[in-house]
Amino acid sequence: MNIFHELTVKPWAAEQGRIDDLHAGDTSSRAAKRLALRVFLAVVAVLFVLLLTAYGGRMAYEDWRPAPQVSLLWANTLVLILSSVALQWAQYSVRRGRMDAMRAGLLAGGTFTVVFLFGQVLSWRQLGTMVHFEVTNPAIAFFYLITGLHGLHLLGGLVAWGRTVAKVWGDVDVAKLRLSVELCALYWHFLLLVWLVLFGLLFTGNNLDLLLKLCGIR
Repeated sequence: MNIFHELTVKPWAAEQGRIDDLHAGDTSSRAAKRLALRVFLAVVAVLFVLLLTAYGGRMAYEDWRPAPQVSLLWANTLVLILSSVALQWAQYSVRRGRMDAMRAGLLAGGTFTVVFLFGQVLSWRQLGTMVHFEVTNPAIAFFYLITGLHGLHLLGGLVAWGRTVAKVWGDVDVAKLRLSVELCALYWHFLLLVWLVLFGLLFTGNNLDLLLKLCGIR
């Protein structure tokens, strides 16, 4: 089941409710939690779309100078991909009752996320040491804003991840644990997708400008 399916499921519909009950044994409470996360992700998606729009609009001004490319972001992106893969493995494992593999996947996912966040801080420092760095450059200000917001959302995810990890060594309610792992995986997959879009359009060259021209906007 991919992220697009998760975001378009309608748990309030009677037919969908019967499907959920048959395949996952969901209660209305669990369906509500899934819905709440999807609504939140939709709001976050709108926020980052607005940031992309503002970024594209600011590029039209004469004082715009592209921010220098930070090579460390490539390694950070790989680490975030590994984090998402690890949480997907945890989800796959918990659905099959493989508790040890699920624990390993959860721990790996959280560890890779912490490494990613640390790498993002290092990328800020790397940017600050570059010859043409100017904090007044709007592109650099956007870099800090966008990467900072993305990092804050991952930090929030780590709070939920920590609560999930705390459950796996106690008296485990497998149904509740499965839901927690699935929600964590969905959240990480979403933030990975957001990062790949941001990274591809903004931080690997002048790709957003090229996209705007192809769309006839500029």
